[in-house]
Amino acid sequence: MSFPHYTSRVPQPYGPSVLTTALRPNHLPLNPYYLIPTTYHLSMSFDLFVDTSRKGISIAIAGATGEGQGSAFYKEIVDPEARGETLSKNLDNLLEQSGIALQDIGRVMVTLGPGSFSGLRTGVAFCQGICFSGARKLYGVSTLEALECFSEAPDTAVVVKARKDYWYLRLCGQESFDSTEDVIVKLRAKEPKFVVVDSTAHDDVRLTKFFTDKGVKTVLDDGNPLSLWAKLFEKHQPSLIQEANYIQPSYFEKGH
Repeated sequence: MSFPHYTSRVPQPYGPSVLTTALRPNHLPLNPYYLIPTTYHLSMSFDLFVDTSRKGISIAIAGATGEGQGSAFYKEIVDPEARGETLSKNLDNLLEQSGIALQDIGRVMVTLGPGSFSGLRTGVAFCQGICFSGARKLYGVSTLEALECFSEAPDTAVVVKARKDYWYLRLCGQESFDSTEDVIVKLRAKEPKFVVVDSTAHDDVRLTKFFTDKGVKTVLDDGNPLSLWAKLFEKHQPSLIQEANYIQPSYFEKGH
């Protein structure tokens, strides 16, 4: 049995916004506030995505049909003010809002950085903990590789802030920590058509001028469903042994 699905952002009165994709039988009218109970999610497995490498916490659940049709269910909580110690509470809230239990999660994907030391350490350790029993598989991926998935173009670069006038760059599968000048030199040499950027890179005068002059299209890293990272399940092997990738340690960045 299959149902069409739609996506709506459900406002929360005192918390972060929640993006929901729900299933709707054909005979029912489309109503943005109508959510089908989870008893309709037949023969579905669920993936959990956890990102603590950027500001706050982003956590999402996606349900795959297993028939190569992508995700039929999606719900996320994005809380830019959250700290790592609230990750467990956020997961509990997400599971409750999704109407599923932790045992329904079959795969977990966590970002390994670059990012803040405390955020990455908490996110990786938390995901290792919920996968330790072997009931679910754990996948660790580079944050930059994950952000690259927000653009479907094959020739996509990623530029996000590391510290003032320095950036984390992913270009042609290689990741580096570079000054603004070096980023521009590398981008000019490879000529990507798209680049995923954070808000700081998007507003940087020199980078923006380069993107405009070269006709490079920018994609903001904010507001995209984490389920787009699902393609990385096929590229990486699951392992309980995951290590955060800082590229440039946060304590060094703060000292300069």
